Amino acid sequence: MAFTGFPDEAFDFFEELAEDNSTAFWHRHRDRYERAVREPMAHLVAELSPEFGALRMLRPQRDTRASNDKSPYKTYQGALVDLEPGLGYWLHLDADGLRATGRYYSRAPQETAALRAVVAEERGAELQLLVDDLEKLGHTVGGVALVTRPRGVPADHPRVGLLRHRTLDIGRGCDRAAAGRPSAAAWVAGTWRELRPALDWLSANACARARELRASDG
Repeated sequence: MAFTGFPDEAFDFFEELAEDNSTAFWHRHRDRYERAVREPMAHLVAELSPEFGALRMLRPQRDTRASNDKSPYKTYQGALVDLEPGLGYWLHLDADGLRATGRYYSRAPQETAALRAVVAEERGAELQLLVDDLEKLGHTVGGVALVTRPRGVPADHPRVGLLRHRTLDIGRGCDRAAAGRPSAAAWVAGTWRELRPALDWLSANACARARELRASDG
């Protein structure tokens, strides 16, 4: 079945779940989740996967074992594909709309060290240009980052902003109205195509350096 957009009920569901994140609420409204959230996301994933790789949808339950927040359910629906360890495309549906990004995420100290090392080098200027161009197209740069610069990085470093990052999450969002249309699939695909050069750079540089660091540590 083709993707036809997310219904208003999907966004209403997440709003209500944020107010009553309980097992009782979930069991009363699980059919709404399946119908309004999971099924449309599955259709969107099926439409995108031939070009971008086999996306997988995240389960709605939170892993609360290492968190002080014991609320049992996520207030969003995520889907992702890893192009390689620590690098891939991400979809995020919540009460506000839909967000499509490309991510470099750290699962070990080597990933953060690798990102900062290659950004600090002369070739890091290439990534900065790619990011600058993406921002001109309406993308924003997020991820886990320090409030101040890393130790040893001068305040006037030309890429001090990128060097603060432990992870990168670059992309853009659309509102509920846009996410409710069939054209949201083409919007996601277009967003990810624009991100592809930056992800290619991260693959060839940050991911490659991370592999070298893991090998040397082993």
